[in-house]
Amino acid sequence: MQTKTARTVALSELEDRFNLKFSDDPSLFPEWQTDLPELSQEEKDRCDRIKTSYTYLLRYPPLLENTVKMVVLSPLLDLAGFFLPPFRIQSEASTEIISEDGDLKVTGFLDVLVLCDSVWVLAIESKQAAFSLEVGQAQLLSYLLSNPKVGEQPSYGLLTNGSNFIFVKAIPDQKGLLYTLSDEFSIRRQGNEISRVLQILKRLANVLSTSSSN
Repeated sequence: MQTKTARTVALSELEDRFNLKFSDDPSLFPEWQTDLPELSQEEKDRCDRIKTSYTYLLRYPPLLENTVKMVVLSPLLDLAGFFLPPFRIQSEASTEIISEDGDLKVTGFLDVLVLCDSVWVLAIESKQAAFSLEVGQAQLLSYLLSNPKVGEQPSYGLLTNGSNFIFVKAIPDQKGLLYTLSDEFSIRRQGNEISRVLQILKRLANVLSTSSSN
């Protein structure tokens, strides 16, 4: 059996060996587009502070993954309510997937995993500020494939380098797993799109906590 890490596996390998397929159908992922909650002025101010802190620290590179998690990701997860019941956080969770033919194993360590009633609901991969998000896309998808409930219910992912953010939704399909992406949001754009990122996180928190209670 060939073994690769989530950092080195190619997106084409995941699609070919693990029945993963991309869809650009916007109707599959309404959670980042509609019914987004309004932010309070305090929440907007916190988002502005996150942007100010991140922009300041960019003057003193390198801005490593742990710094991105501490300065940007942690306050966003807190504001979205992921540090409170019914959610639970795990860091550096180990993952493993094996292809159906048993010829390829992909292993890794997930930066941040959000669980709800022991079910994986949000997988988060953070990168250094200098990294393009394209670098981590296959890595995040390999983590979503390792979700124990991967064939039973949708799951979500967030990929960020501190400055840019992309949300991923993985949806069970008869032939395997469909995945679709949100737009890319940037902390650098005028208007501070990190506020939109927080709105989406709060929307996901509401969707996930509601589904877990049903």
